[in-house]
Amino acid sequence: MAETGSAPREVRRAAVAGLVGSALEWYDFFLYGTAAALVFNTLFFPTFDPLVGTIAAFGTNAAGFLARPLGGAVFGHFGDRLGRKSMLVITLMIMGVSTFLIGVLPSYATLGVWAPVLLMALRIVQGIAVGGEWGGGVLIVSEHAPDHRRGFYSAWSQTGVGLGFVLCAAAYAVVQATTSTASFLAWGWRIPFLAGILLTVVGLVIRLRVMDTPAAQETAAAPKPPRMPLVEVLRTHPRAVLIAFGARIAENGALYIFLTFSLSYADTIGLDGGVVLAAVMVGMLCESFAMPAFGALSDRIGRRPVYLGGAVGVILWAYPFFAMFDSRNPVLVFVAVFVAVVLCHGAMIGTQPAFFTELFDSRVRYSGVALGHELASMVAGGFSPLVATALLAWAGASWPIALFLIGLGVVTVVAVAAAPETRRRHPEHCKEAAPACAQPQP
Repeated sequence: MAETGSAPREVRRAAVAGLVGSALEWYDFFLYGTAAALVFNTLFFPTFDPLVGTIAAFGTNAAGFLARPLGGAVFGHFGDRLGRKSMLVITLMIMGVSTFLIGVLPSYATLGVWAPVLLMALRIVQGIAVGGEWGGGVLIVSEHAPDHRRGFYSAWSQTGVGLGFVLCAAAYAVVQATTSTASFLAWGWRIPFLAGILLTVVGLVIRLRVMDTPAAQETAAAPKPPRMPLVEVLRTHPRAVLIAFGARIAENGALYIFLTFSLSYADTIGLDGGVVLAAVMVGMLCESFAMPAFGALSDRIGRRPVYLGGAVGVILWAYPFFAMFDSRNPVLVFVAVFVAVVLCHGAMIGTQPAFFTELFDSRVRYSGVALGHELASMVAGGFSPLVATALLAWAGASWPIALFLIGLGVVTVVAVAAAPETRRRHPEHCKEAAPACAQPQP
């Protein structure tokens, strides 16, 4: 069977567009989670006890994750029928506008109860946009990439996730360093949100220059494109959807504990939040370049062993992570975050785009990838900071949070262990029922 893939120049252009577009989209999405940890409890939930206010702020953050499957379903449907590129343009525009509106939203002191209501509504819109973006952003790269380097090239779309967080953290660090505490609470926190609209324009220019993928063009031109891709993927690829869902549980749930919850946990134990924010920035920056390395490794030894290594790492690192935070030693905090983010999480997220792409037939791939990915985001990523905060309030210690992390890791280990090795599959011809996809190709 001939190898698939676009011309090298188009592959590189798609990789750059995937990286930049996802970086800007995730910059917007991470802004909210960071603000929820730092200021939203004070500005939008001032009548609550501080810890309860933090839980309420993380609750509105979770609302965005609840909306992500809806975005995945809607944009997956049209992405399978009409192509990947147009959906990516639309989702980026929606994300940019909703982020800007959060930046100009009055606080509780001005609007009263309508402030948190509108905040949650805008977070839901963000969730819909990012739920539709991830699958398309991955596929615009992985479907252009050649078979033997799909892991490496498609991982660059995930690098955008890491760089998006670094941009977000850097924006907050600069604003916090140049404003007083009072000024930051009054108006400084809004600057990163308002700046997002300028970054959105940059992302749109880059994405508009990329051709749609050969697989998407072929499906759109077919005499009978899938009428209801979501229904078809559930009928023809139910096992693949479950595998993608389970594989995401540790990757996504652990990430938001390592990144978002760790900021509020540091405040609880009297650890300088600036140290944690710096550690997270360094960790995510290093992970951004580790992702393609893990993707390339999966091209050589397979998707499953690399992904399993990351999931097992989450299990083994759960207790040491919090023990190092509890030491309040900045060096140990940096080590804790580096291992958790770069090695454990990086191995999973760097392998994920190629792994998920190869699980589904091109006719319904956008819907299948988005469904499995976003359902897990809703369950794991959306609620993990909320669950961790509640466990901390209940126990007054970190041990139940470590147990929670271990549970997330076990779910992912079981899911990936049950998956076929997809490295030598040819995804343009992959149907779950077909013999060519039942076993790896020689």
